[in-house]
Amino acid sequence: MNDAPGVIVQARQLGKQVASPGGTLTILADIDLTIAAGESVAIIGVSGSGKSTLLGLLAGLDLPTSGEVHLAGAALNSLDEDGRAAIRAGRVGFVFQSFQLLPGLTALENVMLPLELAGIEKAAELAAGRLAEVGLSERLHHYPRQLSGGEQQRVAIARAFACRPQILFADEPTGNLDQQTGAQIIELLFRLNREHAATLVLVTHDPAIADHCGRCLTLAAGRFTGEARRELD
Repeated sequence: MNDAPGVIVQARQLGKQVASPGGTLTILADIDLTIAAGESVAIIGVSGSGKSTLLGLLAGLDLPTSGEVHLAGAALNSLDEDGRAAIRAGRVGFVFQSFQLLPGLTALENVMLPLELAGIEKAAELAAGRLAEVGLSERLHHYPRQLSGGEQQRVAIARAFACRPQILFADEPTGNLDQQTGAQIIELLFRLNREHAATLVLVTHDPAIADHCGRCLTLAAGRFTGEARRELD
């Protein structure tokens, strides 16, 4: 697979199967996908359609049963876990439904972590700046248990953008939030994504959230069944 100029994610004939009591279960099959740098892409589908599995494969968090993925010019299939982690470090940000904050670290320390792992100097100063961007300057030294769900997701977004990643993967980022808080989080996520000029790959079951993206791919029973594009302001 040859990476075209400006392409940040490319998948070819991607498949994922797992063993189950009833035999082999196919989660994804025949997935072809090319994402250009700077795009915003939504992957939409009902629960169980394979959305989160696909996101994990594209990000190198898991390996496919068949096919291949290139991320930021690197063939993920040819790398071990440490190699895939090295590709993600400083280039890839993540926002998850369950926030995935470390409970023993403050908001500031959670955001500092990827900066420190990437060897970036002045991590505390930069992390404080990212938290200010998401409106949490007064919560730097609070632990996750002391924050609301919306505040925890704001910390997660600040952490995701901490290293100014080339690409952000978001998996149902409002799934654990009420409707009003979720709308605020989506507005924040897309605003920061525009400001940081990052590529965005977003998994959601909500068409209203997908409408914020320039491209929407529908996944059903592990296969792409449709694609829509829209002009963004």
